[in-house]
Amino acid sequence: MKTFIKNFIADESGASAAEYALIIAVVGVGIGAAALVLGANVEQAVGNAANEVYACNSDTTQAAKADYTEAKCGTD
Repeated sequence: MKTFIKNFIADESGASAAEYALIIAVVGVGIGAAALVLGANVEQAVGNAANEVYACNSDTTQAAKADYTEAKCGTD
C-alpha cells in the first residue's frame, strides 16, 4: 500500500491536463471580470450611438417633410 501511494504521488501523467484546466479557469475569470467592468461603458456607448442615429434620422425626416410640403404647396 505504501508503494502504491508513493507511485501515485510521483506519477505526473495527467498533470498537464490539470494545468490547462487551471489556465482556462483563470482566463475565464479574467474575461468575466472584464465584462463586468466594461459592460456599463459599452452599454452607454451603444445607447449614445443609437440616440445619435435616431436624432439624425428624425431630423432628416422632418427636413424631407418640409421639402415635400414646400414642393407640393409651392411656398417659399
